[in-house]
Amino acid sequence: MTVTTAKWTIDEYHHMIAAGILDDRRIELLKGEIVEMPPEGEPHAYFSSEAGEYLIQLLGNRATVRPSKPITLPNNSEPEPDIAIVQRLRREYLEHHPYPENIFWLIEYSDSSLDKDLQIKTKVYAEVEIPEYWVVNLRKRQLIVFRDPQDGDYASKSTLSGGTIYPQAFPDLAISVNFIVSI
Repeated sequence: MTVTTAKWTIDEYHHMIAAGILDDRRIELLKGEIVEMPPEGEPHAYFSSEAGEYLIQLLGNRATVRPSKPITLPNNSEPEPDIAIVQRLRREYLEHHPYPENIFWLIEYSDSSLDKDLQIKTKVYAEVEIPEYWVVNLRKRQLIVFRDPQDGDYASKSTLSGGTIYPQAFPDLAISVNFIVSI
């Protein structure tokens, strides 16, 4: 017997949300599958909030920093990254969540979800050519940087514990790794 899982489109997912079927559940859509998100622990909440505020100050009017909000991807995915740095489209986001072409880079803070963020989400984001994806490993206080999406994966991966990083979208912007991983 072959087991086949039901896959959902973004429209079907939105209908379930509108109907209240998914109320009170922390979930996201990844490649057509509805995936439970683990509860957010104190370190996760603290570091992602502080990093979001730091990035808002650094970026000013150059981009919008969206904390824990959905993004809509054409591979039947609607994840909710901890931080999404996106184009400042203002009221356009009343009509749709950011699409890949609106996204400068994404950041996930990971402890219990580290495997999902390093394996599944890396593929989901690379497949739709999100140019840059950062994963903060809360266990080791490291920043794992994925860049250059090619053929459904990232061609470049580096791990940082300190120093300065310059996002590809804003190469003149110096970001302290310490403010991202261990504020």
